[in-house]
Amino acid sequence: MLFGAHVSIAGGLPNAPLNAAEIGCEVFQFFTRSPQGGWVPPCDKKIAEEFKTNCEKAEQKEWYVHTPYFINFASANKKIVYASIKVVREELERASMLGAKYIMTHLGSYKDSGKEIGFIRLADSLEKVLNGYVGKTKFLIEISAGAGEIIGDTFEEIAEIINHPKLKKYNLGVCYDTQHGFASGYDIRTPKAVEKTLDAFNQTIGLQKLKLSHCSDSLTELGSRRDRHAHLGEGLIGLAGFKNLLSAKKLPDINFILETESEKVKNDLKKLKNIRKSL
Repeated sequence: MLFGAHVSIAGGLPNAPLNAAEIGCEVFQFFTRSPQGGWVPPCDKKIAEEFKTNCEKAEQKEWYVHTPYFINFASANKKIVYASIKVVREELERASMLGAKYIMTHLGSYKDSGKEIGFIRLADSLEKVLNGYVGKTKFLIEISAGAGEIIGDTFEEIAEIINHPKLKKYNLGVCYDTQHGFASGYDIRTPKAVEKTLDAFNQTIGLQKLKLSHCSDSLTELGSRRDRHAHLGEGLIGLAGFKNLLSAKKLPDINFILETESEKVKNDLKKLKNIRKSL
């Protein structure tokens, strides 16, 4: 069980592992490009080698790539769907070149197409992203907070995607986000709540599919369907909730990535390490 955070690539991709080590990360997550779109930092063999050398120097055990925020595989706008397919495939290739273990993505929204047509577009788009991909980086779907008609806010919907006839062969995994899950109604505040949530995940998706967790407290209440992260112990999950989750016997051997504001993320990492010491 290793802990890390989402870190900046300011100054170039090879700086990410150095930035991670500076705040006490054992593993880390990063964007390889701006999450809002625009200029894409170069990533060639030389840059990838420098990046991996710095990961070794910084004693980072694993690293993960998050795709940009503008992805929407279910959009009624063909240009947005095409761009989403192109960018996520590029990110898979870049992540593999950089030696990332996982890449995770949000899937988009059914807002402008409706679920029935949107789901068909989603499955077709993911199949196009993954078809012919031979890299080592594994593809994860991240659970969403469920605002509006955002895709992937329930275990049932994620299972439906993973087990789709066009996608099942790709053996997709899941990135669980503690704040998103809480906002979608999955409680982890007590040992009993953790057990119930993990049992539900196992029965619906299968705990073998749980590969990574984003780790943030929640500014909004259970089932709020709002994406509002808080520093650990400063939200409605509370430090006890994270201790209950990390100590759960049913929890698979996964790592945790903080997605909290940078000014206190170092302190959040210390809190996680203190919990680990107490287990």
